[in-house]
Amino acid sequence: MLNNLISRPTLEDLAGSTAFRRGEEYFSVGAVGRLRATDDKISARVEGTEIYQVELRDDDGDLAYDCTCPRAADGYFCKHCVAAGLAWLAENSAAPKPGAASGKRKRRDPWRDIKEYLTTQPPEILVALLLDVAQRDDRLYQSLLLKAERAGGSGNMSKTYQRAIDGATRIHGFVDWREVGTFAGNLDQVVDSLAELLKPDTAAMLVELTEYAIERIENALEQIDDSNGEIGDVVYRLGKLHLKACAMARPEPTGLAARLFRLETTLPFGLCSFDATTYRDALGLIGLRRYRELAEAEWRKFKPRDVKDSYDAHRSRITRIMEQLAEASGDVEELVAIKSQDLSSCYYYLNIAEIWTKAKQPDKALEWAERGLKAFPERPDNRLRDFLVEAYLKRKRNDEALQLTWIQFEECSTLEHYKKLHGIAGKLGLWPQQRDRALARVAEIIAREANATSHWKPKPSIPNYSLRVEIALWEQDLDAAWSAAHEGICDRNLLITLAGKFEPSRPDDAISLYRRVVPPIVEQTNNTAYEEAAKLIRKVGGLMKTQSQSRQFSDYLAELRVQFKPKRNFIKLLDGVARSAVS
Repeated sequence: MLNNLISRPTLEDLAGSTAFRRGEEYFSVGAVGRLRATDDKISARVEGTEIYQVELRDDDGDLAYDCTCPRAADGYFCKHCVAAGLAWLAENSAAPKPGAASGKRKRRDPWRDIKEYLTTQPPEILVALLLDVAQRDDRLYQSLLLKAERAGGSGNMSKTYQRAIDGATRIHGFVDWREVGTFAGNLDQVVDSLAELLKPDTAAMLVELTEYAIERIENALEQIDDSNGEIGDVVYRLGKLHLKACAMARPEPTGLAARLFRLETTLPFGLCSFDATTYRDALGLIGLRRYRELAEAEWRKFKPRDVKDSYDAHRSRITRIMEQLAEASGDVEELVAIKSQDLSSCYYYLNIAEIWTKAKQPDKALEWAERGLKAFPERPDNRLRDFLVEAYLKRKRNDEALQLTWIQFEECSTLEHYKKLHGIAGKLGLWPQQRDRALARVAEIIAREANATSHWKPKPSIPNYSLRVEIALWEQDLDAAWSAAHEGICDRNLLITLAGKFEPSRPDDAISLYRRVVPPIVEQTNNTAYEEAAKLIRKVGGLMKTQSQSRQFSDYLAELRVQFKPKRNFIKLLDGVARSAVS
């Protein structure tokens, strides 16, 4: 019930204070019109720079909302939704008339009133009303026309539907995101009408019409900004309808196979799947055979792909089709043969190795993985190396497994690769020795990078111990992290993390680290940085208070005021910290 979902606090929480205030302004000047409500839905028209249609509804206990404005299209609860909600609250909370029974006045349901009125009218009045509306509503006109054609059994029914599809998919220039809602609404109306053809006597026509509609929409999409996926949803719906129609109509299998193959390989976006696996039942053995023949004929046109070859979208589609056919047949040899036509990347060797692994052929998997490593000595893929490491460990080729892991750490000395080295060396019972070697490597890298000079760095720099601190934090060796943090410079976030670890047991060290990072944060000179610095300063104040160092904290604040006096926004935040410290 909307009574439980809509309130001023709820509207403000959904919209935010700024949008809520603007919504209040819209409501106060009477911008909300045509407010209609039922137990689970509110609709309204809100007049702003344009006229916007708003809908608020109960969606399984949550307040769902729609508005035709750009802000709502981006997913926000806009000011127009706020205005509509406030208008509904105002009507719902209207005071009862004098003499009326006490208690909340029950709101009349306008839809019920309209329904009661219509049920008392003769057919000719209802027809006149409907025709009058249809003259002003093109969607209703199209829907009624299609229903009339279908009811009359006209021989031109298919052409009538095609004209409706043409009208709904016709565009004049680029359709931006502001216009997509209207475009998608027109398409939805046509799809609703098409869905009524899902019957034994019209399913064959529906197969042709859905194919026609999907192709028209896909081609139109090249000139449409469908960022929200509204048009994609319509195409997906058409695809499901097409599949059901094929199952009901059982089209001639070879002709169906040819059309499906063409759609799968030529549509610009490929939003629906027209592959043989999806349509297996509708195609039957004859259709599947024809689909495969078409795919193989295209496949034979391609030569093995070379590393230097550019991306070919058509080749990619045919490859995917051939792979799906091979997977469906369970023929691993065929699947590998298809995959091996493109070995332009080290990763593709891994794909084949994984296929053989899944087929319980570990020797062939290892062979392909080693071939991939050998084929790309300058551009190896660490995923392939990891595959080989596991394969070597299973075969007790421990030295090779460890060596491949070490190569990764030496090429890119990061915490991730340190962890990987820890995992493999730990399995082999060699971690203490390998850890010493790895940390020596880290020290060597730190020293080399600090001493390196170039045109842009003519002198040696202060060593950066961030990696060493990061490793120590992961190993939970706080003493080592503290020591490394004081050997040279260190990433600020790591120092803050380390300070947080020290807060319970070593508050003085935590204070020292927080005070170290505050100045460089403030020097960034932006409000976000000032707020971050103020948050850390509060931490310092809290820690000092527990250490009975309130006076020292006051002195610290005074030092910061002198040091950063020109940064007025920061000083305001600092004054707030001081006030909260004495309260």
